[in-house]
Amino acid sequence: MAMNTRKGFRFSSYEAPEQSPFEKLFEIFKELITHTSGDVDEALDWLRELDKEYELTDENYTIEDFIEDLKAKGFLREEFKDGDGEGAGDGNGDLAITAKMERIIRQQALDQIFGKLKRSGSGNHKTGKSGRGDEHTGEFRAYRYGDGLEHISMTESLRNAQINHGLDSFSLSEEDLVVEDTQHKAQMSTVLMIDISHSMILYGEDRITPAKKVAMALAELITTRYPKDTLDVLVFGNDAWPIQIKDLPYLKVGPYHTNTVAGLQLAMDILRRKRNTNKQIFMITDGKPSCLRLPDGNYYKNSVGLDDYIVEKCYNMARQARKLHIPITTFMIAQDSYLMQFVRHFTEANKGKAFYTGLKGLGEMIFEDYEQNRRKRLKG
Repeated sequence: MAMNTRKGFRFSSYEAPEQSPFEKLFEIFKELITHTSGDVDEALDWLRELDKEYELTDENYTIEDFIEDLKAKGFLREEFKDGDGEGAGDGNGDLAITAKMERIIRQQALDQIFGKLKRSGSGNHKTGKSGRGDEHTGEFRAYRYGDGLEHISMTESLRNAQINHGLDSFSLSEEDLVVEDTQHKAQMSTVLMIDISHSMILYGEDRITPAKKVAMALAELITTRYPKDTLDVLVFGNDAWPIQIKDLPYLKVGPYHTNTVAGLQLAMDILRRKRNTNKQIFMITDGKPSCLRLPDGNYYKNSVGLDDYIVEKCYNMARQARKLHIPITTFMIAQDSYLMQFVRHFTEANKGKAFYTGLKGLGEMIFEDYEQNRRKRLKG
């Protein structure tokens, strides 16, 4: 007698994974330390305020216990200004985040913006051009003079030999050889320019923190998924200067005007020294160019409207980058119509791209554009 067995799905209420008191506080602390530009004391002050309002801790695990755990786990260190903590002093140093914590912040930014990406091998970007490359395509073609022996498919070649010559008088000739086609993996050199002029915190909107998160996420993406690519980050205000990836959590806005020309000059200087074929500039900005440094060292500034002299210098830089085969992608996080018109003309001069966006979705746009650019040759 046959038995009927019922198959189906059994549903139950979702239960969030159990988190320890430390883990719960650590998730909040990571976000706070990014907003405070690495200022541990300010982040802890905010955490204490949140604790008062939402009762994040109890008598069994306090904020002080959390701080001790942060130090014990290597996320915080004490910096002693006098005597390196030996001898004189009260034994209490200033708290600072460690290199381990900096990496954790970058990883969190990557997860938040780009999702959890699996680590893959080096140079993981196809150019779409076949030839003597290093990525297998699964497609075969006849052997050509100059093909490397390592690319010959012995299975397919022996099969051809059997078909062409038979089993009784087996021989393998050059005409029988089959090569598995490959693709070159392109390398990319990217410079990310971040506007740190005062407007990035004006109008009641924190624009620098999202820009900083994008930079950290992009840095983590490239170093883990595309380790043969390079990323240089620079900031521009009255002047422009490079910053190291490890310094990104500490990035702050200053009382600066916007010297876009200086940023572009530095970006192109950096890329001229790169040997990689593909080069690009990403620029995150919310303001109009309003500053130039003159040959005599003085600054020419004009914050009223668009200054023709400054704007024309920007267009010249865009054209120079085009001649060097360096496309510029501008991520404009302001919506003023006259600024959007400037960006359109700037983009036309460079034959680059522009995205007019708010802060929401900025990271996804940069990630998608980076991936898209990696699938094609930028030089042309």
